[in-house]
Amino acid sequence: MALRQVYDPEIPVNIYDLGLIYELKVDEGHNVYIQMTLTAPNCPMADYVVDAVRAAVEDVPGVVSAKIELVFEPVWDKSRMSEEALVELGLD
Repeated sequence: MALRQVYDPEIPVNIYDLGLIYELKVDEGHNVYIQMTLTAPNCPMADYVVDAVRAAVEDVPGVVSAKIELVFEPVWDKSRMSEEALVELGLD
């Protein structure tokens, strides 16, 4: 999955396993809509992360475009992380 190739620059875990992706939809025209968050609303790397997500998704064969919506409700917390991410960060 392309989203597992994008890492939070401050945490050595990909954004998908961190639980930053809240919604992912693909329409009949192969346009992708992603609603995502960040681990903190004031993340200085927000633009970098959003651009990296867009680029990774648009590199998937067949995808026409990707629209990324950054949201902060619900607030992210570690309960959204995958088991793999929790183990990687020693939080299991």
